[in-house]
Amino acid sequence: MDRDVWLAMLKQHRAIAVLRAPTLDMGIAMAHAAAKGGFHLIEVTWNSDRPAHLISQLRQGLPSHCRVGVGTILSSTDMKAAIIAGAEFCFAPYTDPDVIQLCQHHDIPVTPGALTPTEIMAAWQLGASSIKVFPCQSVGGAAYIRHLQGPLRHIPLIPTGGILLEEGQAFIHAGAIAVGVSSSLFPKDLLAKRDWETIQARSLTFLKSLQAISAP
Repeated sequence: MDRDVWLAMLKQHRAIAVLRAPTLDMGIAMAHAAAKGGFHLIEVTWNSDRPAHLISQLRQGLPSHCRVGVGTILSSTDMKAAIIAGAEFCFAPYTDPDVIQLCQHHDIPVTPGALTPTEIMAAWQLGASSIKVFPCQSVGGAAYIRHLQGPLRHIPLIPTGGILLEEGQAFIHAGAIAVGVSSSLFPKDLLAKRDWETIQARSLTFLKSLQAISAP
């Protein structure tokens, strides 16, 4: 998947469902609930239970329109294992040139983590497909994304880290190409009850709210 296809998907779908699965079975159920609610982009964090197995299972079990990627990648060794498992895109909490190069070699969109303007520009110049602005909430949330738009409007930004579902629209209005959501999409109480219908409904409502607006 080249950068243009990746960016088109982000602009169309506006959000990535981020799974940090405590067990393999839970991860499969979480992904299916999100997909039934309309998510097309599913990220499996590498600190999930048996993440490679989970990616492989989801590639086989989710609808064909869903793209399954990997997140919380900390090294090229981890990324190689994720590629073997079938990861279709990559998110990382920081910028590792080796991970970027590896993903480029395999035509996998890579979104490294960066926070300051200097870090964001450096990651972009290394060949990132988009930038994970992390931890965005700690430095101003949507307002921070808006302030970055002046000098860095040409760089596709994806804020992540503690973003609430009700804040999604504000981030898109501020200029983010998409947002990553995790704990707000999969609250602990709903996971404990395995209330997949409510998670599916939350997904549907959230995505409709994002797709009803246009980025600036």
